[in-house]
Amino acid sequence: MKKVLVILAEGFEETEAVAPADVLKRAGARVVLAGLDALRVKGAHGIGIAAEVLLEDVENETFDAVFLPGGLPGATNLLASETVGRILKATAARGGVVAAICAAPIVLAKHGLLDGRTFTMYPGFDKYLNGLVPTGRPAERCGNVVTGKGPGAVFPFAKELASALGIDADEVFRGMFVTLPPQGA
Repeated sequence: MKKVLVILAEGFEETEAVAPADVLKRAGARVVLAGLDALRVKGAHGIGIAAEVLLEDVENETFDAVFLPGGLPGATNLLASETVGRILKATAARGGVVAAICAAPIVLAKHGLLDGRTFTMYPGFDKYLNGLVPTGRPAERCGNVVTGKGPGAVFPFAKELASALGIDADEVFRGMFVTLPPQGA
């Protein structure tokens, strides 16, 4: 069973956290919701989510993937965390999947995890990208890095994340009545 860490920071985009986590759980992954600073984390639109653990309690565990939802100020709160950076770099170094959607790819950029890779993200965060240019597509997977554009791309993003983990989520999407756009659209 693949183990996925989802890091929730105050101000995260609720849809971007819940929908991919739900798809991964339905597809058989063990999803761990970790609060960056608290067990009760308030999203960008005021919806509170109860994390299972504090990030500090699992920072030394090994995960097959680490996933960062976007949203503001969630993404900038993740960007400011040295612990998040350490976890991302350690996961990538051992060949694990690092994933971020919406504004959260700025965290991957800060730690050099987007260098030389094809990626996408929410527009308007150029100052954090060190000259890197996102594709603008709904989702991208380049090696062990998976990125998504924003809330409307949660299902293509979840599919790429599942695929990067070697999980076939097609049956999950059929059961949820999710029709995905053609690859590369």
